[in-house]
Amino acid sequence: MEHDLSPATLAGLRRPRPYPAVSVLTPTHQREPLNAQDPVRLRNAVAAAKKQLESDPAVTRDRRTEVSRQLDRALSEVDLAHSEDGLVIFAAPGEHQVWSLARSVPERVVLSDTFLTRNLVSARTAERPFWVLSVAADRVTLWSGGAGRVVEERAGGFPLTRSAENFDPERVERVGDQPSAFRDERTRRFLREADIAMSALLRDHPRPLYVTGQPVALSLLSEVGSTARGAVHVQRGGLAHGTPEAVWQALRPVLEAEARRSAREVTRSLESARGRKEFAAGVDELWQSARDGRVRLLAVEENYRITVRDAGDHLVIAEDGDLDAREDIVDEIVEQCLETGAEVRFVPDGTLGDADGIAAVLRY
Repeated sequence: MEHDLSPATLAGLRRPRPYPAVSVLTPTHQREPLNAQDPVRLRNAVAAAKKQLESDPAVTRDRRTEVSRQLDRALSEVDLAHSEDGLVIFAAPGEHQVWSLARSVPERVVLSDTFLTRNLVSARTAERPFWVLSVAADRVTLWSGGAGRVVEERAGGFPLTRSAENFDPERVERVGDQPSAFRDERTRRFLREADIAMSALLRDHPRPLYVTGQPVALSLLSEVGSTARGAVHVQRGGLAHGTPEAVWQALRPVLEAEARRSAREVTRSLESARGRKEFAAGVDELWQSARDGRVRLLAVEENYRITVRDAGDHLVIAEDGDLDAREDIVDEIVEQCLETGAEVRFVPDGTLGDADGIAAVLRY
């Protein structure tokens, strides 16, 4: 299943396709007992997509057969044992993809000439993905982080390793009594290679970067290249040979402090905007402002959800059973704001006070 929504990947997903390009969305659950119904929910969603293909007169028999085959292939690739909070299946003639999201999605089937990407965009923004580069004299390991976890990422040539020559890297990481290992020219070349590899990966997959290691390792990496200079340094050795849990525990205090600082900054910006009459709140007002490109900063509480329907010139809260309900209006607003160059910040629940879960600083 796919996880990494890079700019190039997003552009590819938004590319027009021969009709029909099918998007199937369904919520999933990580824990019992809610996850017991996920397999049934998923099969029903795929069946509903096939039914729409059958009933759509614009879909030829050959196209219907081909897209149904792609849906079946996608279904066979789903691993619900490692599911997160949402699942998206894309299927079109000759292709399919399965995306696991750390953000819930509404049950939906859409047939169009492009895939429905707003839920992916919103989930990626809320997840705040980041890279972790763990540095040792004999190994440099790359980790992918977000949504409360890290996993080792084997991409861009990582992990980089070299044979231990005349030093004990485990002892260096454990007690740091051989700093000469990081003054060796071979070590300098090794870390320069790591810097080049990381720079290339960041060009294609830009994310915030955290670098872990002994102080002498971090200093040398900054000296031989440019990647570490713009990264957040975490002085913790041993993680190049460590476990995902150890890396997460080392990063967690840093990430939590950054999140608190970010929430304070958002609150100050919103308060200042009120005084300048550049403040807006609520999905009805913000949906129009987002479409007009007026939003400079959008703040959304992490678990804020609301279902609305279009009442003509404004949005109103939907009633149970409304056929025209829009369950992912928050994700629509997030994607629209990002499309017009706005900054989007997800903040802890309760941060926005009386702003009803979503607020913005306007450009004008």
